[in-house]
Amino acid sequence: MQRWLSNLRGRVFPDHWSLLFGQIAFYSFIVVTISGVVLMVPYDPSIEHVVYDGPYAPLRGVSMSRALDSTLHISFEMRAGLLIRQVHHWASLLMVAAIMLQLLRLFFTGGFRRPRRLSWLVVFGLFITTLGAAQTGTSLPDDMLSGSSLSVIDGVVKSIPFLGSDISAILFNGQFPGDVLRLFYPLHVYVLPAVLVVLFIVAGVLALKHQPAQYPGPGRTNDNIVGNSAAVAAVKSAGLFCFVVGVSLVMGVTATINPIWMYGPADPANASAGIGPAWYLAFVDGGLRLMPGWEVEVGGRTLTLAILVPVVVCSLFLVLFAVYPFIEDWVVGDKADQNLLDRPRNNPIRTGIGVAGIVFYGILWAAAGADTMAVMFHTSFNWIIHLLQVLVIVGPPAALVLTRRICVGLQEHDLDVAVEGAETGRVVRLPNGGYVEDHRPVDAYRRYRLAGFVRVPALPLAPNYSAARRLQVRLANFFDQDRLTPAPEDNSLPPAPSKAAVGPGPDQS
Repeated sequence: MQRWLSNLRGRVFPDHWSLLFGQIAFYSFIVVTISGVVLMVPYDPSIEHVVYDGPYAPLRGVSMSRALDSTLHISFEMRAGLLIRQVHHWASLLMVAAIMLQLLRLFFTGGFRRPRRLSWLVVFGLFITTLGAAQTGTSLPDDMLSGSSLSVIDGVVKSIPFLGSDISAILFNGQFPGDVLRLFYPLHVYVLPAVLVVLFIVAGVLALKHQPAQYPGPGRTNDNIVGNSAAVAAVKSAGLFCFVVGVSLVMGVTATINPIWMYGPADPANASAGIGPAWYLAFVDGGLRLMPGWEVEVGGRTLTLAILVPVVVCSLFLVLFAVYPFIEDWVVGDKADQNLLDRPRNNPIRTGIGVAGIVFYGILWAAAGADTMAVMFHTSFNWIIHLLQVLVIVGPPAALVLTRRICVGLQEHDLDVAVEGAETGRVVRLPNGGYVEDHRPVDAYRRYRLAGFVRVPALPLAPNYSAARRLQVRLANFFDQDRLTPAPEDNSLPPAPSKAAVGPGPDQS
């Protein structure tokens, strides 16, 4: 233990704003946990119906479940109950957003490469588990909004061939709407939080085990770390925790979210107009809207492709996102540990693939609000759907090509600045009468950051390669086109700024 603490005190942590998303997610989880424990006491997860007689007059005398009645009690009668509910909700959304940004940061910078592929899967597991916890949590009030969401879930589950009806009966304890709270409440309160705790612990252990990844620069290699000491990192981390708590409280105080008293009790015969799914699951609902109403019969059973295909496509999208590090590892064939992160512009194909995925997700996400857009822009709902159906097909490939071209252009611009200097906006006249813009030379440190890279050479394609090897080489050459990698360290360059501490990796201490 003493040795472990000594190693921790001597550890150096890279300092960059993009590395904070994981901490924000963890601190948001702490806020969610504390507020959730407080909400557990007065909440009653029962669908037994009672007549509401609380202070909210528009619902007085309305029959509703004890779950909704207790949630209204928390909102209107429990001291600071509404604040705690809203802090709990906003912190959960902040946690989802932070994990999504962390995944995107790892993807675009190559932070998932060896030896951090397991860490990538852990973060992805955090993402999926958080989505499950958020979805089960929004169903607990048993209001009209959660009831409409559950009806969509029931339809999606029933579209599963041959097993859908049985799974729905298990999920809802019989025929929909059934008693879904008997399953969702323990999942939301006990099971999924326990899984999140385990995943956060595993992520922390893996982060301490492996040398932290850092962005390339003078004095930075795969074998050292440039950054802050453990004491400085701890102070900054404590400040970030206070910031996350403060933001959650400010949002809980100033911004109303999930006003269940406006929706009323859940009713399977009704649905609220203008209400869509939570933003982090809207892409699934958007896929359902974009898919034509196709059905086929197989073995005397009707398969609803209008639901099955979007669910399969969205699930496949998430699976490909999860296994992408292993696909890239096989394509590139790089088996060495990579502790230097990539600038997204220096890996145009990977960046293009990531942007294509964002465009695909964004179009499905926009389709979930097609009805709202039709009302706001006074246009046809069908016209918007047809437009998005075209975009979801041509948008991702176009985004890949355009992103690659932008990345190559940024590489050329960096090279121009490194060679010719930075533009000053000052135009001078030459002795021969011509005009030229004056450039200010950049220092060696910035010149290294802009142009301290070399192009990855193409792999030769030998005629005696097997079909699988030939495919791998072609894919590698496609992926490596225009890709830059840090050049060998130039000892003539100045070291990193003096305020940064340079320390060995944990394996060298």
